[in-house]
Amino acid sequence: MASTRCAHLLTISILLLLLCHLTRAFPLPSPPSASSSAASPSPPPPVLPPLPRGLPRLIPAWSLPVNPFTAKAAFIRYWNRKVRGNRPHPAFLFAKLSPLSVPDAATFSTLASAGKLASRIRDFCAAASLLCPSTPAASWSAASSSSVDGAAGGVAASSSAAGGGGGAASAAPFKNYENGNFSSYGNSGGGGSDQFAVYSSGKSGPVDSFKQYGKGSLGRNDSFANYEEGGNVGTSSFNSYTTGATGGAGEFAGYAGQTNTVAATFATYDNTGNGRTHEFTAYSQDANSGVQSFTGYGKTANGASESFKTYGNNSNTVASGFINYGQKANGFNDTFASYGLDGNAPQNTFRSYASGSNAGIDEFKAYRDQANVGDDSFTSYANNANGAAADFDSYGKSTNPGSVAFKGYGQGSNPNHRIGFTQYSGENTTFKAYSNEGVEFKEYQNMSKMEVSKTAAPAATTAPGHRLPKWSPEPGKFFRERDLMMGNRMPMPDIADKMPHRAFLPRDIATKIPFEENAVSALFGAPPGTAMRQVVASTVAECARPPSQGETKRCTTSAEDMLDFAVEMLGSNIAVRSTESTAGSGRDVRLGKITGIAGGSVTRSVSCHQSLFPYLVYYCHSVPRVRLYEADILDVDSNRKINHGVAICHLETSDWSPNHGAFMALGGKPGQIEVCHWIFEGDMAWTLVD
Repeated sequence: MASTRCAHLLTISILLLLLCHLTRAFPLPSPPSASSSAASPSPPPPVLPPLPRGLPRLIPAWSLPVNPFTAKAAFIRYWNRKVRGNRPHPAFLFAKLSPLSVPDAATFSTLASAGKLASRIRDFCAAASLLCPSTPAASWSAASSSSVDGAAGGVAASSSAAGGGGGAASAAPFKNYENGNFSSYGNSGGGGSDQFAVYSSGKSGPVDSFKQYGKGSLGRNDSFANYEEGGNVGTSSFNSYTTGATGGAGEFAGYAGQTNTVAATFATYDNTGNGRTHEFTAYSQDANSGVQSFTGYGKTANGASESFKTYGNNSNTVASGFINYGQKANGFNDTFASYGLDGNAPQNTFRSYASGSNAGIDEFKAYRDQANVGDDSFTSYANNANGAAADFDSYGKSTNPGSVAFKGYGQGSNPNHRIGFTQYSGENTTFKAYSNEGVEFKEYQNMSKMEVSKTAAPAATTAPGHRLPKWSPEPGKFFRERDLMMGNRMPMPDIADKMPHRAFLPRDIATKIPFEENAVSALFGAPPGTAMRQVVASTVAECARPPSQGETKRCTTSAEDMLDFAVEMLGSNIAVRSTESTAGSGRDVRLGKITGIAGGSVTRSVSCHQSLFPYLVYYCHSVPRVRLYEADILDVDSNRKINHGVAICHLETSDWSPNHGAFMALGGKPGQIEVCHWIFEGDMAWTLVD
């Protein structure tokens, strides 16, 4: 008996040694690309070394099964039960499954059940590959404001890393920083300058705080260049920034450019300051959604000057609020030049702006020019002001009219103000309770629709050959079905996934998190006013929106939810596709072999699009009456295959909005033409099996 037991132990030991040897000789393959449209072909089985006679051949490491207790293994079993056929699993979808280990999944599921997941939210975000607001990696205070010259290369510095007071002039180049907390930094100092270059650039969820920065300083300059550029869900707070400062200049150049959902708060910024100038140049340019808030900005300031130049240009649905801006200020000069140019649905609110100020000058030039709709509100503008002057020059020349409301402006006990509207183009504009003196309308267009009785100028017309606004669809984003022809050269839009990387939650955990704004925001630490709160609120609201006519929609918070919806809409004999990669994006390509899915016949589809959220959420909806195609995408010059694309053509567009970008790009009206587009990276289309 003992000899038999020893023989068994010896056999097991040999097996374990051989397994370790094989694991090193044949390492696990790298995970498939997330954008692949089909499962990667299985690698050829390697030739195994000979084993001692009598021992069974082991399963090589490259073909070892997934741990059967993980969420990924659970979804594989679920897929195999729900989907007919024995086709390869779609690699791009399976790459999005939860990476949680078995112990972590059990721990976090238990915490979620008990309502205590927030107690370990940082660990949860890291382990589950989620998007969570960052915590400041660097903290700077008055004690560190004079000796940071050599610390610009990293982010791990703190207020204790640099000694000295804030009284001496200093120059601080903060380059390639992220997630900084600057509290009472640079206060009461004489001179000095701070440069924030490429700060929090390209980051997801950065949180930066500037509190009482430069308070009471003398002649201190600060520059924010390419700040939070190209990032996702960034939050910046400038609270009591340069309050009581004298002289100096601040510059925000390229701030929050090309960002995806940004929240910036300027509260009591430049309050009671003296002769300080600020310039916002190319601020939030090419940004996608976000909210900017200027509250109590420049209040009771003396001789301050602010310039907003090319602010929010080419942006998509950026909202700005100027509340109590310049209130009771003396000699406050503001210039808004090319503000909101080419913007898409910008929203700006000016409430109690320059109220009670003295000799303030505001200039709005080429404001919201060539924008697509948008809304502006001027409430209690320059009320009780003394000697105020405001010029609206070439204001509101939107390509598609928005709305502007002037309510209670220029009123008060001091009539010596001047508010002029020159070449003002105002569709859907209302003027209510405005001063009877000092308000002049000159060359105001479309006056017949106003509540003001003045001579109307001819309606504005677009000059022949005028360039297409930048908020219009980029070339190739929409095309006609006839363009899908072998050998055709066509522009391909940028189809790259711009959202931060996230994974699905296991269904067991996702179902324990209420899909509500307050619940999700509380869990992930997203208070009001932050970019993350905006993201959560927007996605929850879109998911709660009633479906359009003929649409069946569902927001799926797990891979199982998405599969259930696809099977419910199409049945169990289904396949899912996406464009293979981003190769060819943003340039001309040539089409190679084209294959119609389902033989090119009219079919049904379920399209799923990513939503911006802390964890992976997909907006899925059934799409009736479509044709889908697969196409080899070739390099224009060499005709070499560089990508494999999936395109969908919508044959029924009757219920689409007349302002849809497709009709702007292709012409026509709803119901008149079909509209085709590529399936972008990160999105996917479910169909019946060909």
